[in-house]
Amino acid sequence: MRIAVVYNRGTGNVINLFGMPNREKIGMKTIARIAAALKAGGHQVVSMEAGKDLVERIERFMPRVVKGERPGLVFNVSYGVQGQARYTHVPSILEMVGIPYVASGPLAHSLCLDKVVTKMILRQHGLPTPDFAVLNTPDDPVSDLTYPLIVKPKNESVSFGLKVVEDEAEMRAAARVIFDEFRQPVLVEQFIAGREVNVGLLGNGPPDAFPPVELLFGEEGPAIYTYEDKTGQSGRSISHACPAPIGDGLVAEAQEIAKRAFTAVGCHDCARVDMRLDGDGKLYILEINSLPSIGEHGSYLVGAEHVGLDFTAFINRLVEVASARYYGTPSPPTLTPSAADPSAHVSVFITARRDRMEKRLADWVRLRSRTGDPLGLQKAFGELSTLFEDLGLRAAPELSDEGVVATWQTRAGLNDGVLLIGNLDVPVEQQFPAQTFRRDPEWLYGEGIGSSRASLVMLEYALRALRSLRRLPRIPLGVLYYADEGQDARYSADEIRAAAARAREVLILQPGLDPDKVVVGRRGHRTFRLEVETESMWLGRSFRKPDALRWTWRKLEEVADLSSQADRIAVATLGLRTERHPLHLPHRVTADIVETFPTTAAGDTVARKVRSILGKGGPRWELATAATRPPFVERPAGRKLAAELIRRAGELDVALERGTSAGPSVAGLVPADKACVCAVGPVARDLRTPQEAVKRITLVQRSLLLAEFLASRLPDRESR
Repeated sequence: MRIAVVYNRGTGNVINLFGMPNREKIGMKTIARIAAALKAGGHQVVSMEAGKDLVERIERFMPRVVKGERPGLVFNVSYGVQGQARYTHVPSILEMVGIPYVASGPLAHSLCLDKVVTKMILRQHGLPTPDFAVLNTPDDPVSDLTYPLIVKPKNESVSFGLKVVEDEAEMRAAARVIFDEFRQPVLVEQFIAGREVNVGLLGNGPPDAFPPVELLFGEEGPAIYTYEDKTGQSGRSISHACPAPIGDGLVAEAQEIAKRAFTAVGCHDCARVDMRLDGDGKLYILEINSLPSIGEHGSYLVGAEHVGLDFTAFINRLVEVASARYYGTPSPPTLTPSAADPSAHVSVFITARRDRMEKRLADWVRLRSRTGDPLGLQKAFGELSTLFEDLGLRAAPELSDEGVVATWQTRAGLNDGVLLIGNLDVPVEQQFPAQTFRRDPEWLYGEGIGSSRASLVMLEYALRALRSLRRLPRIPLGVLYYADEGQDARYSADEIRAAAARAREVLILQPGLDPDKVVVGRRGHRTFRLEVETESMWLGRSFRKPDALRWTWRKLEEVADLSSQADRIAVATLGLRTERHPLHLPHRVTADIVETFPTTAAGDTVARKVRSILGKGGPRWELATAATRPPFVERPAGRKLAAELIRRAGELDVALERGTSAGPSVAGLVPADKACVCAVGPVARDLRTPQEAVKRITLVQRSLLLAEFLASRLPDRESR
């Protein structure tokens, strides 16, 4: 399991510093011991100090999980930075964003930090605690209490400000110190002369109680555990006796009182209840420590050691206790890989390899293969060939064209099976600056990461999961990768059509839409090159005929008016270039015009209208079709296939939807009688820009979805 040990020592990583600062520090030696113990327990561990970027750092380490994946956990030992109820700050943040954590929640911490509220709750539950009074000012009256008394801040821990007073003058002086130093009310409590014991608790519903530990103070100083004692500044040595030599009856009573107190304030996982035992054998609860010290010499660990838990065993037992609270088992539920349960096997295989998948994705981003880069594409095809050979797929040369398109298939062959189609080229211009791989908690960035690379990694790990089941060779499956997406698939179109004709179902590994959608229909796309030429005209002379630029611009305005949202037609000019002689108006203009259309017939109609607008009798012009991508028209078989993917996504707790897109893809090349769905790859945004990114969680989700879909395509006779 991934475990983040979260603590606080400094005050630097906040927006502002104000209010009561935290004086309670945890030692770095203790943090290191905790991390080492967790690693010894087989966990992946990172330590981090809580601050304003806590959620981002945790999410980067343990991103959002998918169904069936083993979640991460925070081992919380943070005492907070500043302000009131500071123990609650980190648990509150973790609860808000849905991160499991060790130890009590915000409510129990806030109750336990308020000593007066704690005592009121204890009394409501019939639990013994010394009589007390609260001073809201240093001069408030104190009645019905007899000296000696003990004075302490109302909302502090680790014995800050603790003092035993023998008369009113000492009490008032001690109260003023607390008001001045801690700026909060003062708890004045009846001092219980006698012995000090505490009981550690571990677990839930009800917790297990360690044997009581007695604190032995020796002959010097007061018989109370002061802040100076806890921090080694008092000059005296405090020892422990465990089990406390108080008799079996009082041992059992102390453990029962501690359990009831733990439950009364709603603690979780661990706590330490501090008590005093008077001369008459009566126990009194002093306070409940909802985040007990696990420093090397703490009394809490003394009790744990007495029941056989050394530090490593205790730390890992605490993780198990928290896991049991969240998941109902001693450790988070895992699925046992089994050939009889392919879904469970696939889930375990892929989710356990999230780090490898992202590393593999980074490797693909570094391997640059832009459209028109023959060396980069050659290297990328070589990488793919090695991958598919390792997976046991064989080349299909009849559906390949070196440097342009390559197809592989399983031993069962492509015929009447599933064809997966993806592009290997990154369709960006050569002058674009190269983008390196980087990530934040939600998104992964890099060159071609959405348009090409993430789908490659998704495919690889889906197929690896199926190979580990030893089912991949028996699934009728083909994989086709082409290298001219940036050239509208003009050179690979024949092979794509031929391969799709042999398959029964076709999945296009284009990036998914955000929010999560697969695509069952896309518009067609056609690009025109318009060239206009007039005679060369001197600048400043009057001419009856417009120059090439003015004439072209007016016509392009009319062409743009052909757009119709209702008819799902768009026509626009994407580029305009001119040629002219010095001190002359442009005599030659070249314009790139693009149209998108829902059907081929609609596209042809628009093309005729464009030519009509350009008309006759004007300057010389020529309109050539530079590229055409057929529309991907919705079909019943495609909707049925999408419905199956949506259903399977629902089983993974992924809210997948069906949609359409204005952007073209090679789905338009798939014969109309084939079941086809596009945008099966991970969800992406800002395609073909320097900010191109993939939604991080969908890399895993779509890999699981693809693997489970393919596993279901094993022939019935083979699955028995």
